[in-house]
Amino acid sequence: MFKKILVALDLSSTSQAVFQQALAMATAMNAKLMLLHVLSGEDQGTPALGGMAGIGYYYGSLELETLKHYQERWQTYIDHSLEQLKSLAQTASDAGVIAEFTQTPGKPGQTICTQAKNWQADLILVGRRGHSGWSELFLGSVSNYVIHHAPGSVLVIQSAVNQKGKVEPDLNHSKSAEAMA
Repeated sequence: MFKKILVALDLSSTSQAVFQQALAMATAMNAKLMLLHVLSGEDQGTPALGGMAGIGYYYGSLELETLKHYQERWQTYIDHSLEQLKSLAQTASDAGVIAEFTQTPGKPGQTICTQAKNWQADLILVGRRGHSGWSELFLGSVSNYVIHHAPGSVLVIQSAVNQKGKVEPDLNHSKSAEAMA
């Protein structure tokens, strides 16, 4: 029986499926949730600096403006992500589940494992975006890292790819909370 479930969220479309699964499990097992978002350049939707590097050598003010714009976009991203975490925590609370949330910068896999150890999580839920082959090799796999380095049990929520090539949550590839209770 799991009592403390760490939920790793990258706030992509897969994250909704991960959160819903975690909420169902926490409700069934009377467990607490820790919602974790790791601020990383690997996240979908993370602002990119752009291809202006080097131009500042000739036009310093242009590069400073680009950097200022990037910092503003990054802060907006941080604030938006935090609001999403608050909203998910409120959803859990409304369902009668105790939920905390945290957002921290770092390498996603390492940060998830460290947070799980520090919070003494019994279970980690993490999504899998569906990268395979070369893209997984070059982009890395957060879920793969967590599986091999986690201090406890890990449940990976698999995503499916729709006809347009976009990743969609696929709850059929994960065990339901009722089956695990």
